[in-house]
Parts: sequence; C-alpha cells; structure tokens
Amino acid sequence: MREVMRFEVLGPLRVCRGDEELDLGFPQQRALLALLLVRAGRPVLVSEIVDVLWPGRAPASALNVVRRYAGALRRLLEPDLPPRAPGRRVLRRAGGYLLEGAEDEVDLLQFRALTKRGKRAAATGRSEAALRHFVDALGYWHGPVAMGIPASVREHTEFAALERELTRTARMAADAALLCGGSELVLPHLRRAVALDPLDESAQAGLVMALAASGLQAEALTAYERVRRLLAEELGISPGRELTAAHTRVLRQEWGPPRPTSPPRPPHPTPTGTVPTAASVVVTTAAPVAAPSAAPVAVPVTAPIAVPLTTPAPPPTPLRPAQLPADRPVFVGRETELATLLRVTDAAAASTGAPATVLLSGMPGIGKTALAVQWAHRIADRFPDGQLHVSLRGFDAAKPPLEPAEALLGMLSALGVPAARMPAGVDSLAGLYRSTLVGRRLLVLLDDAADTEQVRPLLPAGPGSLTLVTSRLALSGLTASGAHPLHLDLPSTADAGTALARRVGQDRTAAEPGAAAEIVGRCGRLPLALAVVAARAAGRPDFPLSAIAAELRHEGDGLDAFAGTGGVPGLRATFDPSYRRLPPENARLFRLLSLRPGPDLTPGAAAALADLPQRRTRLLLDELADAHLVTEHAPGRYVQHPLLRLFAAELTATYDSPTERRAALHRLRTYTATVPDRHPTSHGNRP
Repeated sequence: MREVMRFEVLGPLRVCRGDEELDLGFPQQRALLALLLVRAGRPVLVSEIVDVLWPGRAPASALNVVRRYAGALRRLLEPDLPPRAPGRRVLRRAGGYLLEGAEDEVDLLQFRALTKRGKRAAATGRSEAALRHFVDALGYWHGPVAMGIPASVREHTEFAALERELTRTARMAADAALLCGGSELVLPHLRRAVALDPLDESAQAGLVMALAASGLQAEALTAYERVRRLLAEELGISPGRELTAAHTRVLRQEWGPPRPTSPPRPPHPTPTGTVPTAASVVVTTAAPVAAPSAAPVAVPVTAPIAVPLTTPAPPPTPLRPAQLPADRPVFVGRETELATLLRVTDAAAASTGAPATVLLSGMPGIGKTALAVQWAHRIADRFPDGQLHVSLRGFDAAKPPLEPAEALLGMLSALGVPAARMPAGVDSLAGLYRSTLVGRRLLVLLDDAADTEQVRPLLPAGPGSLTLVTSRLALSGLTASGAHPLHLDLPSTADAGTALARRVGQDRTAAEPGAAAEIVGRCGRLPLALAVVAARAAGRPDFPLSAIAAELRHEGDGLDAFAGTGGVPGLRATFDPSYRRLPPENARLFRLLSLRPGPDLTPGAAAALADLPQRRTRLLLDELADAHLVTEHAPGRYVQHPLLRLFAAELTATYDSPTERRAALHRLRTYTATVPDRHPTSHGNRP
C-alpha cells in the first residue's frame, strides 16, 4: 500500500506523513525542498539550486552542501531507506534533483490540474463549471508561497512567478463569476492577490468588479480610489485601461452578466415636456431596508456620483505594435534558408488570398529563433501595420505552455483593443483577433510552439500578413493547413567557425586555428553549444583556446562542459523539455539509442536494442524524428546528434539499470551477427 504523503507549498511550507507533520530542518534545507516543489516534478539543475540558496555569492562548498541537504531530505521523506539506496522521492536527474510526487500528494499539482480544467470550461463557454474549478483550485492557496523559508530565497523569481500564476487564476475566477454570478466566492482570493502585489492593476480591477457584483458598490469605489492614489504615489501614473474600465462599469452598475438587448425606451418627458439637456445624471442609492431584527445600517453618502451621458465612443485608433525582440548580435550564414524566406515573403506581399505562414523547425539549440528574429527585422518595414511577437513557451523548462486565450488577450491588447471589449472563450477571442486584422498587414512571430492546436487560433485570416512559427516539432498539422515548412539543419563547418570567431575574437581563432576547429567539432556545429563554449572563452580572455578545447575532450564528463554561463542556457536545460514531452516508450528508445557502437543504425537494429517489433520501432523512430531528437539522414538510417547522444547516455545511466543496458547491447550484437548490415553508412549531418 502506498504511503500517504502530503506536500504543501501554496502557503506555509509543510510536509505530512499521514497525520504527522515533519520537521523540515535547517532554513536552507527547507528552501531546497520548496524549490523542488515549485518545479513540481521537473528537475532543478544544481547550478540553479546554488543560485537560489545563495542569492549573493555562493561559498566554495556550495555543491557539497546541496548534496548534503538532498541526502537529508531523502532520509527525512523515506526514513526506512537503506544506506546509499537512491530512493523514490528525491531523485538525481540530469545534473540536478527532482522531487517525485503524485498529483494527489502535491498541492501545486492539484491546483494546476483544476486550473487547467477551469480554462477548458471557460474556453467552451461553461462559466459555471469554470468558476467551480477555479474556486476549487484556489482553495489550495493559503498565503504567500513557501512561507517559512528565508526571505532572501523567497524573493527569487521562481517563487514570484508562482505567486503571479495564483493571481492569474484568481483573475480568471473573477471573470467567470461575473458571467454566472457568485463573485462573493472569489473575493477572499482576490483580496489575497492584491495584498501580495497592490500594484497589480489586473487583480485590482477584478477585485473592484467582484466587490460591486457582490453588492458592495461603495467598497468597490473605495478600493478603486485606494489603488488610484497608490499608483500616483508609488509610480507617478494614472490607472490603466483595464482598471479604468472596471471603475466606469461600477459607476454604471454594469457588473453582471450581459443582458439581452431590448428596444430602446423613449425618454421620460420632463415636467415642461422637453428632453433633458444636462450633461450628466446623478446616480443615488436608496437606503437598504433592514430586517425587523437587524440593526440599522448606516450608508455614508459624501456626494452624488455623476455619470456622463455621452454617445458611444468611436472605435479606438488601431495601434501599430513593434514587439520584435532585439536582433541577435552574432548571426552567420543560413543563406539557403534566407532565400526561401525571401520567396515566401514576396509571395505574401503579392497575395490576395490566404496569408502566408512559415514553420521553422529543427532540433533544440539549432538556431530557429535566431533565424526568425533576424529575418523579421530585415522585412519589418514591409508590414506597415506593425509586428507582433509571442513566446508560446512550448518547451520552457520553468513555465507551462502559453494558453491560446492568454496569447490572444496579449495580442489584442497590443493592437489597441480595450479590456472591456474582450470576450470570453478562445473562439470568441480568435474571431475578434481576425476581425481586428482585416485590411491590415502585420508580421506575426510565434516562437517556441508546443503543438498545432496552440498555433491555429493565433493565425491571421486575411491576405497580406506573414506569420513565422518556430517549433522543435515538425507540426505536420500546420503544414497540412498550408504552412511552408522550413527545416533547419546544422550550419556548415565554415559558418560555425565564423560564428565562433565573431564571439571570441578573430585574433584568438587566427592564432590557434587547430584549437578553434576542434572546438567547432566538439560542439557538433550546434549553434547553442558554440554559444555556451564561446561565452566561457570570452569570459577567460587570457586562456588559450587549446585549454578550452581540452575541457571538451573529457567525454566522461557528459554535458558538464556545456553548462549554461553568461546568460546562455546550458544544453541539459535546453534538451530536457523535449525529452520530458516524450511518451514512456519513445523516451526509453531515445535513451537506449545512445548504447549503439556505430554512427547510425537501422530500424531493425533499434528494434533489437529496445526489444520491440520492427514495425512499432519504425513508428517510434519517426516520432523521434518529428521531435528532431533523431535524424533519418538516409532512407532507413537514423542518427543522433553527438550532443543529444551524450544527453541520452546520461539518461540511460540514470533510468535504465545496468542489467537492462547489458541486455539491450546483447540483443543488438545478436541481431547484427544474424542480420548483416548491408546499408551504406552515411554520416549525413554528423559533424
């Protein structure tokens, strides 16, 4: 029977075994546990743990201290664990640690599951179900995240991001409540949200509307006035569109669900028989009638509230967004891909039919975003109505993929659509987005897409616009809908060498051409790997490049030589989200492929490694190829990039027992002995 454990981080940090609350030990040990819980089942690199636990300067013994804390947590959570046993709670994973907990054991996982259900219900117009899920999710929120750990650690972005996630759910709950009633259910959560961040105008707007919808109009106006003064005193600004719109709706008593339209009533005549000409109407409230046993309620009235009577405002002037991220300082080559993009862009400019969409796909770290941003800057002046950019976070290690509705809200806001006009539901938002783009020529960059369904609602419908989509996946559904696929392969050896020289300096590479060539080879020509190594070399200008190359020769270190530095993400952190997205069978095959002795292999050899039927293995290999984790460089010949192979080797050493690995190699040797490999070996895109 499974041991009953309970992990709580959405408020005071607590762990319970049955009815017993555990003593979580020293403050920094508690902080490590909180960080593992905030990541909720995803590994945290040791370097990230050090940065969080020691926000200033880490001591020389930091790595040993982290290992000691991890061991202490392992023994705390599994007191019956034999010495040196790996355990099943605090696990060593991909250069870091992971806390394993089921959804029903971790409050954060339960919160996210319910929030996801609420979003799905809201997107399909089921407001009552959405409100129920959102309120149930918020029931797990009991205060500031990870209370009980050092304040310096709680200020880290990991914990701040989680509190913003909680606040967003409270705001979505408020919107659902306005549509179906029940705003009083979300008031406690909205009050907690504005207490965490009083300058969050979206949360404050939700609170103002919820107060009014709960019959607390005077308190709603007081809340607005309080935040208006705070914004002026703290930031020197006036309330933004969303908060101002909420205030206006309260004044007009427009906080309930949309009312059915009815024919306009004729104006009541004045005593003289003329129509009023005053510029405003005074809104008064009648004193409430107390129940017989209730004490009288005093309603303070300071002054009448004047509501201007105006004709409907004309639609706002469309904004011209300019959201492209900064261009990359080092961009080399890609002439073939740029020529393809030029042809597509010219076709989009001349088109009178559907808008053009380009899908840039390729393995992690190959430079998809760099190419998209470079091209977008080159052609921005062709799109006079502006440029939109959305990071879809499809493979973000720290955050979940962006929901299409959330992306649409941001895009519509950038296009000048006021918050008060935003409908509920992804279909309605997508319709408004397409309508807003009619007659306009925009460049849209959708970066790091998770799947086709995330992208579809964000595509313009009219001619003249161009959308650039980047993804690690082939997204065949998008291609089937007419997108132009553009697969990115590795840059040439010459272009990779030029990129290295631009990053570390032409003088250094010219002085040591052999070392520079070795670095390019050890990096497998992968742009991200080159950027990581070049950042380290640039930070050590007095080191010869031969010393940097020597660091890369130690293959026993795995990907340690490619850890992130200087703001450049490391390879483990970049590869890991792709691996985490794989189904278990695909993930196992990906790991076992690293055991092969040769440069590439056939589906038959892969089937022997995995002990699976060949037909099933071929399907799995195709799926890995769609994820750009292997490449079919010749018909029936599959290869892994050398750095992906190193990553897979680390994973198989972690997840597959020595017995399993020996058995896989034995099956492969038996297969190759009985089925000679008659296919010509081509090195394809191997460096």
